[in-house]
Amino acid sequence: MSPTAAGILFIVSLVVALAVTYKPLGDYMYRVYSSARHNAVERGIYRLMGVRPDQDQRWGAYARSLLAFSVISILFVYGMQRLQDKLFLSLGFPGVTDHVAWNTAISFVTNTNWQAYSGESTMGHLVQMAALAVQNFVSAAVGMAVAIALVRGFARNRTEKIGNFWVDLVRGSLRILLPIAIVGALILVAGGVIQNFASPHDVTTLAGGTQSITGGPVASQEVIKELGNNGGGFYNTNSAHPFENATSWTNWFEIFFILLIPFALPRTFGRIVGQNRQGYAILAVMGILALGSVALTNIFEIGGHATVTQALGAAMEGKDVRFGVSNSATFGAATTLTSTGAVNSFHDSFTPLGGMMTMFNMMLGEVAPGGAGAGMYGMLVLAVITVFVAGLMVGRTPEYLGKKIGSREIKLASLYFLTTPTLVLIGTAVAMGNEAGLAAMLNSGPHGFSEILYAFTSASNNNGSAFGGVTVNTPWYDVALGLCMVFGRFLPIVFVLGLAGSLAKQAPVPVSAGTLPTYRPQFVGMVVGVTIIVVALTFLPALALGPLAEGLS
Repeated sequence: MSPTAAGILFIVSLVVALAVTYKPLGDYMYRVYSSARHNAVERGIYRLMGVRPDQDQRWGAYARSLLAFSVISILFVYGMQRLQDKLFLSLGFPGVTDHVAWNTAISFVTNTNWQAYSGESTMGHLVQMAALAVQNFVSAAVGMAVAIALVRGFARNRTEKIGNFWVDLVRGSLRILLPIAIVGALILVAGGVIQNFASPHDVTTLAGGTQSITGGPVASQEVIKELGNNGGGFYNTNSAHPFENATSWTNWFEIFFILLIPFALPRTFGRIVGQNRQGYAILAVMGILALGSVALTNIFEIGGHATVTQALGAAMEGKDVRFGVSNSATFGAATTLTSTGAVNSFHDSFTPLGGMMTMFNMMLGEVAPGGAGAGMYGMLVLAVITVFVAGLMVGRTPEYLGKKIGSREIKLASLYFLTTPTLVLIGTAVAMGNEAGLAAMLNSGPHGFSEILYAFTSASNNNGSAFGGVTVNTPWYDVALGLCMVFGRFLPIVFVLGLAGSLAKQAPVPVSAGTLPTYRPQFVGMVVGVTIIVVALTFLPALALGPLAEGLS
């Protein structure tokens, strides 16, 4: 079988697997978030926290609970890192420096998992498990909770209540992420990914130069980070390391887990609002954007738009021979279309246009399908903007799912969509305009600019993947990127929850002859067009200075 045919089969099998799981997983998540029953373990957690699980919250209380939980989490993860040398299972590592601890705490709590350090030589097992791996769960559950709160805003009428944050957090962690992660970890172990508590210093070289199993609790961390759309990893080489991604089969499985929950959430959305066809419409938008990105990334990498890569037939630099060009390009597209920082190849070595696609995916707002929950609420905000634009065209008050999109709603949606581009462009400009930012660049010219642009795009969109080529483990970058991560996560969440509260208070608007059908192909095409146009107008000048200039040179 030719490499191209194998790559196509790889992608088709992923689509089939996601299609098979769409309905059962989406329906299961609907039951999780809609059930009025709390199991014994959950009731015990609520009593411990002093939470009244049957009492729903207004959007302001929901937001305050979320922010309070996140602040406490940041302080806890920061403290664990700073005190690492005084804790057991530290493996003899010293406490983490203040700026790295700040950056890492912000990174994992915001579901970014950007790593400015080498995990296997910086963090002991206790910090990896009790601080970082826990955040792999709960930070993803926070994003899913916000998505469900926004969906409730569309589904509920004449109320200020959008759910209980603590209930949504606990159920997302215990009923969805934990069970799937356990099954996924066992599958990865069977596929060759290790799970043990050996010290990373305990490497035994055997006859012939091979090494015995070593490392840390890799398998469980790997599946947690993929399932929750987290980045990071025990090894700095991430999913290119054979202990984290052993074979082409585990490579397929990791991509599947990256996309599993985000692509099933539209079904949950359709069930909650009582219109499954609305979920299919959102799924169609996500699928069109995702397949387009995967196809273009593969074309740019296989075609090799440069003299050397064209001579070789493909761009193999920075890619693992176990996976090849196509599967590496597909992984790169999947990890940047979602808020997953895992990588199995060096994006800095992609062709200029292939590297541009990984940036463009994040600049879309990571909505195709996006992170666990974050992609769902991002896509719904885009749907709100689309119906507003359509309403302006025909001179009608825009409506979506029986709710009017007035000035308050469109202001909140606009603020949501303007937040991350502002952080990306200002952060990149500041980095390019000061000595501390420029000193970290490995390359000059358009490629060096692309490295800086990618770093701030990844941090501000809470993706966590790295282009490479920039020394970001410096006080300036740790602080700057940490600020982008925290504002890029929590400002949009506040705007989304405000939108949910505003929608929930409204009375339903009856469908009329002038109502725009939001489940037909026409609307799907409009949302796709609005998404691409908004990104193009915002980021085209920056892309022209970086990957486009390099690709055309």
